[in-house]
Amino acid sequence: MQIKVLGSGAGGGLPQWNCNAENSKDARNGHEHVKPRSQSSIAVSSNGKDWVLLNASPDIRQQIFDTKQLHPHADGPMRNSPIQAVILTNGDVDHVTGLLCLREGHAFNLYASNRVLGTINANTIFNVLNKEKVQRLEITLGTPFEVMSPNGSLGLEVTPFAVPGKVALYLEKEKAGTNFGTEEGDTIGLYVKEIATGKSFYYIPGCAMVDQPLRDRIEGAEMIFFDGTLFTNNEMLDQGLLPKTGERMGHMNMSGDDGTLKIFEDINITRKIYIHINNSNPVLRDNSEERKIVESKGWEVSYDGMEINL
Repeated sequence: MQIKVLGSGAGGGLPQWNCNAENSKDARNGHEHVKPRSQSSIAVSSNGKDWVLLNASPDIRQQIFDTKQLHPHADGPMRNSPIQAVILTNGDVDHVTGLLCLREGHAFNLYASNRVLGTINANTIFNVLNKEKVQRLEITLGTPFEVMSPNGSLGLEVTPFAVPGKVALYLEKEKAGTNFGTEEGDTIGLYVKEIATGKSFYYIPGCAMVDQPLRDRIEGAEMIFFDGTLFTNNEMLDQGLLPKTGERMGHMNMSGDDGTLKIFEDINITRKIYIHINNSNPVLRDNSEERKIVESKGWEVSYDGMEINL
């Protein structure tokens, strides 16, 4: 199984277009220790020819351009693409907007939970994806499904499951209390398995907490991509970027007693990789003390173009 990180950043990427904080400023100016990052998405393939996208970033056009594996096949018809399916983990802008760039008459299957499909179906702008060519397929939490292209199996089995999270910002309900209208299916994780080899990994780019069901599920995993949005819960407040904590946004922080570095210490996972990393996070500086800390705890920080073979 081949995995390609198309984008490793959180919403806005790095540099964010309107941000003048240290990380964005240095990435914009070509600082050697701060590499630009686009918004999070990965591509997976069992044969190196046909690919499945996990989330469709607003940066998808550039990500495809930068990824030779996703270029049209040279021996194919005048219009073709290796992208055969897209699976969404939530309805966040930074995970669904890229669908609008996949509108040029290409056939692929779109998988999402009932909640996320409901959001897409309610917004007519997504009708630019011709329903005769792009099937919208509902996935059931806890039920494995074989990922299919319009022409057949892609050799991957995916199990979607609920994770603690939050409804997309633009869907928050003003009077819904502290959960802002969140329901099961708003945020999901994916267990991806290659059918032929049994090789597998977890993809959880957004998570508000590691509860006992999630801990039990990921115990013993070969590999996990996990929410790396913030290093500290208050870092955007402290940097004067946004009056919100990570907790308010439905994302975990890395540090502290409630952070992923501590929580994952007693969970047996062979390979741990942070993804969906916000432009405020100091681990994006590859010479920072925070980067040294996460790496000393056995974590990797993903980057655009990262390739993994399982």
